[in-house]
Amino acid sequence: MSTSVEHWVERLGGPDGPERYRRYALGSFGFLAVCEVGLWATWAVQADTAGHVPASVAVLGAVHAAVQFLLWRAALSHYVAVGPRPGGLVAAYTALTVAMAALGCVLLSSGRIDDSAMTSYTVWVLMFYAGPPVLALPLRVGWVLVAAVTLAFLAGGFAAGLAGSALGFVVSGSLLMVPFMAVAARASGWSVLLIQQLAAARETQARLAVAEERLRFGRDLHDVLGRNLAVVALKSELAAQLARRGRPEAVDHMEEVQSIARESQREIRSVVRGYRTADLHTELAGARSVLDAAGIDCRIEYGPADRLPSDVQSALGWVVREATTNVLRHAQGASRCTMSLRTAGPSTALLVMENDGASGAEPGTGTGLSGLKERLTALSGTLAFEQHSGGVFRLTARIPWEEAE
Repeated sequence: MSTSVEHWVERLGGPDGPERYRRYALGSFGFLAVCEVGLWATWAVQADTAGHVPASVAVLGAVHAAVQFLLWRAALSHYVAVGPRPGGLVAAYTALTVAMAALGCVLLSSGRIDDSAMTSYTVWVLMFYAGPPVLALPLRVGWVLVAAVTLAFLAGGFAAGLAGSALGFVVSGSLLMVPFMAVAARASGWSVLLIQQLAAARETQARLAVAEERLRFGRDLHDVLGRNLAVVALKSELAAQLARRGRPEAVDHMEEVQSIARESQREIRSVVRGYRTADLHTELAGARSVLDAAGIDCRIEYGPADRLPSDVQSALGWVVREATTNVLRHAQGASRCTMSLRTAGPSTALLVMENDGASGAEPGTGTGLSGLKERLTALSGTLAFEQHSGGVFRLTARIPWEEAE
């Protein structure tokens, strides 16, 4: 049952956080429009008047609600900078609201509705009107427009005969609900924009973290090869000069060049395979630093890390590094990652890494996890990965080991 619910939530909400949140905001705006239709239908049923007035008000209210939702959607798109300013819709919505206000005042002055019906009529019209213009227009312009329509409607109601406690209720209700709806509309748009900006910032941080790792790799290559290549060039040039003179020392210098080249080969392999060494503690600390920089909450349980043999630590360090890279590259919506190192029985090291935000791609189709499997197989270890509903990805590495007595 929960899987089915999550499936429909994913379909309705969209594939990523910002889009999902935007659709939820639009859903809440749509709910307001539906509520307005229901309230006008209720008002039409309860209005103590004859003729076609109740039906006309209900139809006009439904049109008002429909235009309201269209304006909500256009205003939100403009606020998050993905659409033009809906000036025409604001004008149409304001004109429709003014028409409803004028109709209410005419009905009250002609005795077709009483003060009680006019009270709810006025508060509802102003309450539902207040939100969209404030979101669609610049803040000051929106507030001025909403205030002008509100004051004009209240003045029209007073001129039409609304007085006493009914007038006091309308004024107090309008002073409460109009600012509330306006502020709520602006806050909703601001929260959608904030979520969008945070997602973009986290993506940028993830890219910067990967770029920083590449720079670190480049620095290691430079440190390893820079001096050695300089020595090779110098020794080769000296050996060439000695060889032209027929000096036997040229052979000694070329043997040194050969030795330096072989040492450079070993060092470059060390850099490529493990940045000189794949220390488990270093990899765990580096993973936490990189993931935190990417806005992903990382929690680590070190367990028996200090007691593991060096080859097991190195293999698990590779697992941590590759899994961290996969989180940064493939889990765009990730918000948490846990790494737990513990023992399974008396002679097995178990590393479990779990993160959310995994994409729908089939896990294990790349070369990274395949390479990890080969490394663990050399130590009689195993690597398993699984993807659960809700975008949760779990990677489990097992390596047998014997604790030194």
